[in-house]
Amino acid sequence: MSDTPTDRTREIGIDFGSLAQQLEEHEYPATNDELVEQYGESVLIFQNGEQTLREVFEAMATESFNSPRDARQAIFNGVNEQAIGRKGYSDRDPPALGEESEQPGESF
Repeated sequence: MSDTPTDRTREIGIDFGSLAQQLEEHEYPATNDELVEQYGESVLIFQNGEQTLREVFEAMATESFNSPRDARQAIFNGVNEQAIGRKGYSDRDPPALGEESEQPGESF
């Protein structure tokens, strides 16, 4: 399997299943309302749960997408916290102001 957008069904921890191909083949521009009308019962699966496309888009104001990439980005932004692996985890950033780190600080 190659890594072209039409071949991927899992991206950034979300398994799009058949919705991946449907989003690629859909005619754009399209609104989230149009996508829900066509594919609203499609299930997005993540490590800790699942959501339908309808559930992801129902909390959003009407938005227009110019490409499948725009639609996928809106989905990434709209999924609930079950799609987050380790909530608040980052192995790159230092703790935010007021947060405590479990790791001792390094001195160079």
